[in-house]
Amino acid sequence: MKSIFAALALTTALTLPGLAMARPITVTTTLNRYGGDGAYLAFYVIDPQGKYAGTVWVAGGKSKYYGHLSAWYRATGGNPSGIDGITGASVGAGRTLEISLDLADALFDAGYTLHVDAAVEDMRDSPNDVAIPLTSDGAGTPARGRLYVASLAYSR
Repeated sequence: MKSIFAALALTTALTLPGLAMARPITVTTTLNRYGGDGAYLAFYVIDPQGKYAGTVWVAGGKSKYYGHLSAWYRATGGNPSGIDGITGASVGAGRTLEISLDLADALFDAGYTLHVDAAVEDMRDSPNDVAIPLTSDGAGTPARGRLYVASLAYSR
C-alpha cells in the first residue's frame, strides 16, 4: 500500500504540487566531455521493488529517439505518454543541466531511486548511466555516472 501511495504522491507532486506533501528539489547533472552531439537524458524514479514509478524529466525533444533511452523506454512499456511539460533540450558534452522539481516527501528515505538513461547520436547508448537513492542524507552528495554522466546530485 505504501508503494501505491508513493507512486500516487509522485504523480500528484509533479502535476498538482499544492495537493501533495512535496518540496522542491534541484537536480544537477554534469556530463563528461565525450566529443559527440548533445545527449538525450531520461530522469525517472524506480520504487523499492524495482518497478517504474514515474518520469520526472526528459532532456531531448524528438520522441523518435526515445527508444535509445532503453531502460526508461522499456520501463514505460514503450509508451512514454504524459511527459509533455517535463521535457527540455538535449544537453551538450561537458555541460551542466540543472532542473527544479517538486517530489513527494514520501519518496525520500523509502527505498526509491532516481535513474538517468543517456543516449548520444552515433555513439553507444547508456541505459542506467547513473542511479542515486532518494534519501535525506544523500542530498548534495554527487553520484558518478558510467559513460556520459560525470555526476548527478540533488539538493532539498
